[in-house]
Amino acid sequence: MTERHDFASFDGTRLAYHTEGEGRPVILLHGLFSSSQMNWIKWGHGVRLAAAGFRAIMLDFRVHGDSEAPRGPSAYPRGVLVRDAAALAEHLALEPGGFDLVGFSLGARTAIHAVAHGILEPRRLALCGMGVAGLAGWERRADFFKRVIDEFDTIRPGDPAFTARTFLKSQGIDRIAARLLLDAMDDFDLALLANVTMPVAAICGDADDDNGSASELAALLPDARYIEVPGTHMNSVTRPELGEAIVGFLAA
Repeated sequence: MTERHDFASFDGTRLAYHTEGEGRPVILLHGLFSSSQMNWIKWGHGVRLAAAGFRAIMLDFRVHGDSEAPRGPSAYPRGVLVRDAAALAEHLALEPGGFDLVGFSLGARTAIHAVAHGILEPRRLALCGMGVAGLAGWERRADFFKRVIDEFDTIRPGDPAFTARTFLKSQGIDRIAARLLLDAMDDFDLALLANVTMPVAAICGDADDDNGSASELAALLPDARYIEVPGTHMNSVTRPELGEAIVGFLAA
């Protein structure tokens, strides 16, 4: 059974996380405008991990899910999501090498920033829905999402931003807080990939090119492999194959 918990992050912002199962801890970080419920719980990925002997620990980023969405700029310093993930690991007293780390899209970006800068040290790292362009070209990607927020009321079907606009609306995201969050993220220096020395899986949908090539990302990492699953960026997370790929990698 999934359980919800709350804790105070580094700046006192209340964040929620959800757990499933017992065993080796796995922190899971969801995608932009999503949540633990939408990314990991609804489609059974948390249950799959629990059945395989893991404890799935699914964080709701600030502005997302059941976590707070402060509207003050001071709540969004550079690297805020990395600091939130680190605060969760500290709250749970997770030791370096004593947990695994999984991220999808924004969660993958956050995870690799945290690992490459030595802030989190997982045993294994799974990067889902992420390629080279999504790391090094974040500014272009962020501009797309800022447009979704800024032009929210005028985006119509047929516009490339309409799907993102529809998803944003369906999740009830506070757009003012989301805009502030987007400005708190930086591009990633690909030279830092050399610091990511643990085993890594770059898991991506066969029709997902939203963040560039995941296979190219795997080739740039010291100890990584590319795992292809069915789907696009929006629907690969709904497929059981994604959870099965995560479990298979972490259990190896």
